Amino acid sequence: MNSENQNPTIMKKKKFYPDYLSEVIVTILICYEILIIIALLYPPSLGRQIDLTKQFQPRPEWYFLWLFELVGYFPGKIAFVGTVIIPVSFVLLFMLIPTIDKGAMGRLKASVVANFLLLMFIILTLINIFK
Repeated sequence: MNSENQNPTIMKKKKFYPDYLSEVIVTILICYEILIIIALLYPPSLGRQIDLTKQFQPRPEWYFLWLFELVGYFPGKIAFVGTVIIPVSFVLLFMLIPTIDKGAMGRLKASVVANFLLLMFIILTLINIFK
């Protein structure tokens, strides 16, 4: 006698087609419908809100705000330091992280350098946002 016929709790083996494929398609359709409903309920605004009563002050995108803030600290003839020397040194430090990572305590030194660069980016960006 076959043991599979005696135990009704044993389920039959599922195949990809049509069992799993139908489940995947239904899940995708449900997620797509939820996404459409959320997009229709909360439409995005188009660009920045413009206040025509204030004087126009051009602002860069968020990923250049740190550089925009840095230039403000070096006016006039020393602007070269804020626009070239410091950003290039940041990029060089970023590129040297794999070589800093070698040797004793390398991972710690590389982590400190990377966290310093990230912290400077975040601080200078937030200073410029909340001005």
